[in-house]
Amino acid sequence: MVVDAFLLTRDTRKSPSGEDIVLWCVDENAHPVRIVVTAQRSVFFVPTCNSSAARDCLASATLTCQWRNLELVDFKHQAVTGFYFSSSATLRAASRVLGDRQIEHWESDIRLEDRFLMERFLRGGVRIEGDGVNCDGYLDFHNPRLTPSSLEPRFRILSFDIECSLDGDLFCFALYGPGLELVLMIGAPQATSTPVRWFEDERSLLLGFIAALREVDPDIVIGWNVINFDFRLLVQRAKKQGISLDLGRDGGPVRWRDHPQDSNHGFVDIPGRVVIDGIAALKTATWRFDSFSLENVAQTLLGRGKQTDDVDHRVAQIEYDFHHDKPRLAAYNLEDARLAFDIFEHTSLISFLRLRSQLTGLELGRNGGSVAAFTNLYLPRLHRAGYVAPSRPANGGLASPGGYVMDSRPGLYEDVLVLDFKSLYPAIIRTFRVDPLGLVVGLKESGAIPGFRGARFSRTQHFLPGIIEKLWGERDEAKRAGDGPRSQAIKILMNSFYGVLGSGGCRFYDTRLASSITLRGHEIMKQTARWIEEEGHDVIYGDTDSTFVLLDKSCGGERASETGRKLAREITRKWTDLLTESLGLDSCLELEFETHFRRFLMPTIRGSESGSKKRYAGLASDQDGERIIVKGLETVRSDWTALAGEFQMALLDAVFHDKDPAPLVRAIVNQTRSGERDTDLIYRKQLRRPLKKYARNVPPHVRAARQAEEIRRKKGLPPRYHDGGTIHYVMTVHGPEPCEYASSPLDYDHYFDRQLAPVADGILPFVGLSFEGLVGRQRNLQL
Repeated sequence: MVVDAFLLTRDTRKSPSGEDIVLWCVDENAHPVRIVVTAQRSVFFVPTCNSSAARDCLASATLTCQWRNLELVDFKHQAVTGFYFSSSATLRAASRVLGDRQIEHWESDIRLEDRFLMERFLRGGVRIEGDGVNCDGYLDFHNPRLTPSSLEPRFRILSFDIECSLDGDLFCFALYGPGLELVLMIGAPQATSTPVRWFEDERSLLLGFIAALREVDPDIVIGWNVINFDFRLLVQRAKKQGISLDLGRDGGPVRWRDHPQDSNHGFVDIPGRVVIDGIAALKTATWRFDSFSLENVAQTLLGRGKQTDDVDHRVAQIEYDFHHDKPRLAAYNLEDARLAFDIFEHTSLISFLRLRSQLTGLELGRNGGSVAAFTNLYLPRLHRAGYVAPSRPANGGLASPGGYVMDSRPGLYEDVLVLDFKSLYPAIIRTFRVDPLGLVVGLKESGAIPGFRGARFSRTQHFLPGIIEKLWGERDEAKRAGDGPRSQAIKILMNSFYGVLGSGGCRFYDTRLASSITLRGHEIMKQTARWIEEEGHDVIYGDTDSTFVLLDKSCGGERASETGRKLAREITRKWTDLLTESLGLDSCLELEFETHFRRFLMPTIRGSESGSKKRYAGLASDQDGERIIVKGLETVRSDWTALAGEFQMALLDAVFHDKDPAPLVRAIVNQTRSGERDTDLIYRKQLRRPLKKYARNVPPHVRAARQAEEIRRKKGLPPRYHDGGTIHYVMTVHGPEPCEYASSPLDYDHYFDRQLAPVADGILPFVGLSFEGLVGRQRNLQL
């Protein structure tokens, strides 16, 4: 039997002959498949010169292992011996013993199931060849032949949401997916517009949920904070009721694991099913929002939100509806599950995660994982070259230089171009052969390519440049095909390689690797600026891979874009010629024309005449029309008020179009003083720690949250901000007050001094004006 399938979950289980690896997949017909690979052994490596001491040490600790000298060496070119263990637990114990005795050993932290997959280059898709047995709802293989497959599966996806009391008592569950709308609720049956199954109590509700989920039989369960809230609560309530949460495809139970460093986070494992949290998945795909609340993300992406008129007080409303209006609660519960599902669909998150798994071998539900992805791609190649990987640096490693940031020239300009190097750091890795093995070999090789901080890289022995070259081509193909999720997945992976090599959490960390990327970037950016200025233009700013070019007057206006493309081609050619002549290298550096700003503002650092960094605004013009692009200024920062953002965009628009800004400034001040803009004066700030953790420094948003908690305590209401959250507050004549309990008059002078004046004085001086000069003392009067 030959079956193409896609990996869902991986795990190990004990067996009399060692450990078994258990892989769950879904096949091309959307049917579940289980693979069991028996009698596997865990391994780590020890320098052969220390092998005898290591064996004696383990024997004295009564830890049994087998060992074998291997045709492998470490990064110091020492021969190594493999130590093999019948269980992962024994390997971990052995690693601790050797660590205590300071006996060096490598790769002890790689999980058995991950090593099995990576060494066979099994990433996402897998072709199964063997004798399959039909079991209860799935196809079962034991010790089949496994090879890579390019299968793109059709997942069965279920969106899941729980509603409960403040104390965690369960009220109802919503299940939503293609062709499925269902709420499971405690209560006497009654008429509802939402499909509801009714249950007598919490115990029967939990049993009903187990039955419903197994009936739907999803490959992937999604939701909003679904792991650290919904499943955490589900596990707790099932334990309280004495119920085993047997949600696995083989009838196995849910397994909860606490995060070793963070008590607020954990992991949930279900045999044959993947659980994916929407918040974590969006962050992994590099989506950014002021708030990752379901309401905010849904409103931003979908233009709709929760079915409640008062999102901030929804817990009280949920409790009220459970006791007095269950049909309303059912509709609310189902809509939350539907919103999560629609966000996943809108952002193509499942496609992104599937592609990431195919590219890197990471599990579908893995958050972050850039170091693990690099290890999956690199380690099997390293082993085949005859090397084992080093351990992570014990002290976290030395810091490496950051990206190049040029001192800016502040001013208000016409015709500024932005020229970007296409994937600069990956291009540097490809061009200059930056690679962990390349460094080890290059240090002993004549004619190696020079790096920085003493690095030298082999011209012939390396893997990372080839990995990037393949990914680069696949991304170009994805962009041509309009495949956004694939292009994004590849971009994130390629750009992560620099960070991984500079991270003390990576086994391949070496400051010479990261420095040879960033310092080469500095060199490239500086030389590029010199070449551009030789062409008669001014470079007014540079940042990592972007160069901001003020065009000569004769090249501006309608000719600007043509000039930008010509400059990009010329600089690319110069790099090709220089690297061929000086180092005998084929250049992968490609400068691209990115943007033409008809008007451009580079502000000063507040309170200084020096130019700012990573902060600018410009009026871009293309075939789609005009748009103002802002980076780093108040309008794009969540800790400024809506009034500040609107004021800044209006001022920029006026200045960029040569309009007198004075009437606008006076009108905004007048509207603010008269109370017309009160709803735009709200601050929104996240409490990143429990309130009691703020001791020495108590910022305004914490003071407002503490006031709210005190008022709620007096009213007999449960705490809202005790463990964190987002507080909405205003500044009054008596200081910060939470919006829901604000009673004092607003302090308009605060908003003039802290919101409007800083915004205005970042722009107006460039047209010879100032906020104080326009409004002065009259800001206290009707203007």
